[in-house]
Amino acid sequence: MIGIVGYGSYVPAYRIKTRTIAEQWGDDANTIENGLLMREKTVPGIDEDTITISVAAAKNALKRAEIDPKKIGAVYIGSESHPYAVKPSGTILIDALGIGPDVHVADFEFACKAGAEAMFVSYSHVKSGNMEYSMGIGADTSQGAPGDALEYSASAGGSAFIFGKENVIAEVIDTYSFTSDTADFWRREYQHYPRHGGRFTGEPAYFKHVLGCARGLLEKSGHKPEDFAHAVFHMPNGKFPLKAGKTLGFTNKQMEQGWVVNLMGNTYSGSSPTGLSAILDVLKPGEKCFMISFGSGAGSDGFIFQATDRISQVQDKAPKIREMLESKKIYLDYGKYVAYRKKIRFNVY
Repeated sequence: MIGIVGYGSYVPAYRIKTRTIAEQWGDDANTIENGLLMREKTVPGIDEDTITISVAAAKNALKRAEIDPKKIGAVYIGSESHPYAVKPSGTILIDALGIGPDVHVADFEFACKAGAEAMFVSYSHVKSGNMEYSMGIGADTSQGAPGDALEYSASAGGSAFIFGKENVIAEVIDTYSFTSDTADFWRREYQHYPRHGGRFTGEPAYFKHVLGCARGLLEKSGHKPEDFAHAVFHMPNGKFPLKAGKTLGFTNKQMEQGWVVNLMGNTYSGSSPTGLSAILDVLKPGEKCFMISFGSGAGSDGFIFQATDRISQVQDKAPKIREMLESKKIYLDYGKYVAYRKKIRFNVY
């Protein structure tokens, strides 16, 4: 049996309401909220970045895994907002958590599926017998230019997953990937904010790859939507994942627990992994869950997990996603939000 032995997440306490951003730019707040199915989003604090989020999420994963950190043979952080252009995020994390130095570390990029990519490689290492445990993380402090549509949804948060063969809480039943060259969203070197292809990001990008991956995974595994207690799809906004799920035959009830975008926004590389974390918080022994990521450029990774009897023993050993999202909240006005996200930039000569 190979699968997740520990999982954990972290989301910042700071928030900004969708309505606050709409009022700043003269947009109709009701139209924005109804169009995105989002009410607010998380905002990283001044001292928070992808690394601090990854460390906090990984700490919670270790609490549930209850293993010696030095047994982890690889750590991969997937993100499109690594703090350094040249210097890995993972090296800071392993020193902070006592992992290594006998460990393979790499930072991954693939837009919003970098986290799922890290999970896929971590799982593959364990499956091949190359190492006893491996950790995959998806975390982001995602960017949205002032006044751009992305500013309403680009948020912060992340989740970490430790894969192994002993004391598995969620077995990996099957995986599948679907990829093509689709230029729907990009950011070139030295550009602070990403650019996107507007409506082109929908049908040719998100839905083609999410549905293609999901259908391929269902066919490969021999499963049907009704076989799953829960399902999560990448959440660029509130509507896309619900539409994708319904197209495939999943119900709103199956998608409800993993659908966290309305309270935290799009955490990019942490989106579908954090939805999975929310599902693992409530998944019962024997139940299956379905996960499909998406990354612009474009591609999707899919996973099928089945909970073991052990899952009920670890769920309360670390903070749960819904608790983090619905408890402590510190709301920012637009000016404070701009300051926290460093949206006003100065040239110093």
